[in-house]
Amino acid sequence: MSSTGFPSSWSDPEYIATVVGVLATGVVIFHSALTKSGPTVEEVLFVVLAITLPAGIAYEIASRWG
Repeated sequence: MSSTGFPSSWSDPEYIATVVGVLATGVVIFHSALTKSGPTVEEVLFVVLAITLPAGIAYEIASRWG
């Protein structure tokens, strides 16, 4: 178990990045449910980028903002 525990602030960069990552994952899952094709290499790359880029950008913005 982590010694830091739950973030103490809504502006914690790790917390914001996690929330954005979870929301991005939900969007990708919703999009996947609407399409009926199997994953290709390009689609897998899109999924990875669609989750990590928003989370990374949110982390950087939150760390500079607070």
